[in-house]
Amino acid sequence: MNYANIKWFDISNGPGVRVSLYVSGCRNHCKNCFNPETWDFAYGEPFTRDTENSIIKAMIPEYIKGFTLLGGDPFEPENAEVLAPFMERLREQFPDKSFWCFTGYDYEADLLTGKKGNPETVMRLLKTLDVLVDGRFVEELKDLNLLFRGSSNQRIILVRPSLQSDEVVLWDEKTVV
Repeated sequence: MNYANIKWFDISNGPGVRVSLYVSGCRNHCKNCFNPETWDFAYGEPFTRDTENSIIKAMIPEYIKGFTLLGGDPFEPENAEVLAPFMERLREQFPDKSFWCFTGYDYEADLLTGKKGNPETVMRLLKTLDVLVDGRFVEELKDLNLLFRGSSNQRIILVRPSLQSDEVVLWDEKTVV
């Protein structure tokens, strides 16, 4: 897997100061995507054990509130296979920090049904997350007033309560994650 960028002090992709990993590779190709260069799976740098260790080191300070995955798309099968074990390692090391992920895929239709990649790997990755922002970016539904998403069709899902209740539980700004 390659990655396009790491933001070491990101305040745009989840609450608080976060470390954000932009993975390479996306088959959605949303019209007017803000990161079209990340569609290419070969774009950027290889994601290595050294990269993982640098992220873990960057997560240590108390002022870092969490970690965000975006891209590209973390749930592309090639990416999920690499990210699932890394995210399990990260979650184990930082159980009190929040973990967010952005995907162009639909939580119920694509991820839970096993239509996107290996269902076991997808579930492993989902179980590491607190919040999933799902859905393709749709230019016609773009709304600059939305928090942490680009278009009104996208949802901010609380993953653990959703998995436990077997129905989607949405995040709102009063929810601390």
